[in-house]
Amino acid sequence: MGAGAATRAWPICVKEEVRQALAAGKPVVALESTIISHGMPWPANLQTGLEVEEIVREHGCTPATIAIMEGMPCVGLTQEQLEVLAKAGTSVRKCSRRDIALAMAQKAHGATTVAATMVLAHLAGIQVFATGGTGGVHRDVADTMDISADITELARTPVTVVSAGVKSILDVPRTLEALETAGVPVMTLGSDEFPAFFSPASGTRAPARVESAEEVAAAIHASNALGLTNGMLVAVPNLAPGGEEIEAAVQTALREAHEQGITGREVTPFLLSRIHALTGNASLRSNVALVKNNARERRRGPGPTAWRQQRWQC
Repeated sequence: MGAGAATRAWPICVKEEVRQALAAGKPVVALESTIISHGMPWPANLQTGLEVEEIVREHGCTPATIAIMEGMPCVGLTQEQLEVLAKAGTSVRKCSRRDIALAMAQKAHGATTVAATMVLAHLAGIQVFATGGTGGVHRDVADTMDISADITELARTPVTVVSAGVKSILDVPRTLEALETAGVPVMTLGSDEFPAFFSPASGTRAPARVESAEEVAAAIHASNALGLTNGMLVAVPNLAPGGEEIEAAVQTALREAHEQGITGREVTPFLLSRIHALTGNASLRSNVALVKNNARERRRGPGPTAWRQQRWQC
């Protein structure tokens, strides 16, 4: 990892750039690494990872891509580390909260999901996290009981996740119901409809609507002031073209997964691969566009450390 590239704090490594930004009270945005290793093919995954980090920097924030490298949780990666994950692809262990400790013990590389990224971002003191789409309740939940750990993490970890809604392969109404039960505030930016990853329309009304990042910042400030320990989900509609075509491919891929008996954590990689194959580059272009858009929507409002400081100025 390079002796001078990171600073060890607790059982995690915080990249020097990230550590300095946090210490100075400057805004830092966490980014996940599963989208690099499992969400896109090489070399588009590396290019997207670097471009998303650059978008965050262009809007006055410091990016902190999170992963486990040789057993060490890292908050902020070097370009060399990003390239290792991107080239290794799906051979890298996909790490949710339950996998972090074992990956550390086995000194393995681990690409962090939404849940694991939230855990490590919170340990480092980062309150805002931009990603593609969050997990939730799968459409065949009555048979599989397949519910993403992202919901549980949002209920217990005070990190605000900015995404394009939940993945379109999920049961959106049941996911929103589960988030409500877990006490997680869910809001859509500039729309009354909750988005479905590739498409800005899911057919489901958004639990709440906000018009700006300033409103989101105010909600985070209020949550901090009360000492609440839950996270929040901010959904940003993906306006890239081709949503209907991609949704048709989603339905085909779901049917194929059922016919082939694919279940559990293998479902999402299979579906993403099949959707990409069925739509050519359309789904990849849309995926790249929505991730960049989510990172860009963090451009306004005070940084997470500023929100934390405001709590004591009330």
